[in-house]
Amino acid sequence: MTADTPLLEIDGLDVTYGHGRKAFTAVRDVSMRIETGKTLGVVGESGSGKSTVGRAILGLARPSAGTIRFEGKDITTLSRKERQAISSELQVVFQDPRSSLNEAKKVGEILSEPLIANRKLNRVQSRDRAAELLEKVGLGAQAMDRYPGSFSGGQRQRIAIARALMPSPKLVICDEPVSALDLSVQAQIVNLFRQIQRETGVSYLFIAHDLSIVRLLSDDIAVMSKGGIVEQGTAEQVYESPTELYTQTLLAAEPYPDPVIQRERRREWEALATLRASAPAAAGKGV
Repeated sequence: MTADTPLLEIDGLDVTYGHGRKAFTAVRDVSMRIETGKTLGVVGESGSGKSTVGRAILGLARPSAGTIRFEGKDITTLSRKERQAISSELQVVFQDPRSSLNEAKKVGEILSEPLIANRKLNRVQSRDRAAELLEKVGLGAQAMDRYPGSFSGGQRQRIAIARALMPSPKLVICDEPVSALDLSVQAQIVNLFRQIQRETGVSYLFIAHDLSIVRLLSDDIAVMSKGGIVEQGTAEQVYESPTELYTQTLLAAEPYPDPVIQRERRREWEALATLRASAPAAAGKGV
């Protein structure tokens, strides 16, 4: 990997589910890149294909075309054994912290066991690492001896983040990691992601449907619709000067605390939605 090689580079990615008449292309001709220590936000409505991109990177969805390179190495069609060899460098935080944590195990076991099983650290080292990360995410080492069921949703997501950080990954796929949380907790978790990135240099692929959340964390943003990228650029470019009607509609639909401005934004959103309905080609540009 040279100095100018991106940490992750996706080129012409297609993902198709099923065969024959039942085949459905969830992602079509998607290209994106993430630099070391940076965040790419991927935003779009439900069904836009954004989570499928994350699953393809993790090896959970098999690409039907295109390439995925991690540190310059093609990881598009790795075997299970090859995928396991890079698993410590590629981690994930899922949307629902309740279903992603084993309720039958204490937090210390959940965090420690994968590293012990893969012989990355011994039991003492692994528990020390778990205690360190639980302190970092604001729960404290005492959380190690409790079960996930004794924590709130926001606290569980902090545990999930600590688990993802255990092997010191280079890239974390964050798949809607705050959408199931209250607004106040969302802000806390986003700030935690930012703090961890400053301290460790980890990169994120941050998947969400809310542009305002994505903007807080992202250096670059890719907007997806109907399986393809309709707009891509720096966070400032996409948020302040969107060129595509679909992106403008997403922005207008965002909630705003001032009710007068919210009504104006709502009217704008309705007008843009009407325009999109009458000009589907404009909304699907680039798909």
